[in-house]
Amino acid sequence: MQAIQITKVGGPEVLTPAELPVPAPKPNEAVVQIKAAGVNFIDVYLREGRYPAPLPFVDGQEAAGVVSEIGSEVTNVQRGDRVAYTGGLGSYAEYAAVPADRLVKIPDQLDFEQAAAAMLQGMTAHYLVHSTYQLKQGETALIHAAAGGVGLLLVQMAKNIGARVIGTAGTQEKAQLARDAGADECIIYTEADFETETKRLTDGKGVHVVYDGVGKETFDKDLNVLRPRGFLVLFGGSSGAVPPFDLIKLSQKGSLYITRPTLGHYTATREELEWRANDVLQGIVRGELKLRIHKVYPLAQAAQAHRDLEGRKTTGKLLLKP
Repeated sequence: MQAIQITKVGGPEVLTPAELPVPAPKPNEAVVQIKAAGVNFIDVYLREGRYPAPLPFVDGQEAAGVVSEIGSEVTNVQRGDRVAYTGGLGSYAEYAAVPADRLVKIPDQLDFEQAAAAMLQGMTAHYLVHSTYQLKQGETALIHAAAGGVGLLLVQMAKNIGARVIGTAGTQEKAQLARDAGADECIIYTEADFETETKRLTDGKGVHVVYDGVGKETFDKDLNVLRPRGFLVLFGGSSGAVPPFDLIKLSQKGSLYITRPTLGHYTATREELEWRANDVLQGIVRGELKLRIHKVYPLAQAAQAHRDLEGRKTTGKLLLKP
């Protein structure tokens, strides 16, 4: 099979096309013939070595496709099932062996590209607003990178709850996408200081929660725009890692909370995985959530997909197609 293998960590150039054997399933696994694979910042962190993985490895954590083979202990899926998953390495390939308890069935109304685009970013947005900080009607949230893949879904979910949403984006075009998704206001951070603007938009009171997947560039000002006892939910670091931080600042700035969550801990049980996945997938079927697929690349162009993602040239989801 064709796959994109990493033999040494580094820049996008280390994503190397390779011919590898089709994997055989372990007793608890199913082999998925991949029809579409998602491209995410976690793939970049793995490629860079920020998240260590044993070398060599096939990058990619998210895909949709058809079950082609099952292990001897698998009972929840069978050959021919249309499935999607996130959380197991190896999706930049034509086939991947995946623990069967991580697979969810795709509703008939969705195609493979929609399903692959929904899993990681959709369930991330879901756990952020429903569990990490349970956003309530009437509260105000600041959402960074509001035109990104997670951002657009976060905006929609927050508005469906009845919250007020202030977004940030880098260009007028991206700000308009965030507004079209439901953001009440969107600050263009290349033209205005988001701290100053957020304080102005909240009459100096600050926001209840900041959802931040950017990290290094936004962290310090995030703490300044929270109201007392506000929540900073740092779920990614697209601009780099946050430097070491003295926790006394949290008390000085209003007894703030900070957390660094990750999807795996919010889909740890089969029940929670199914709840989140089905909420997201059915939300798309019902039209309550709209996916924006920015571009679909051939599998061999994985390196270009990473360059585009890291260069902030994209809005919405990037996919690879074997």
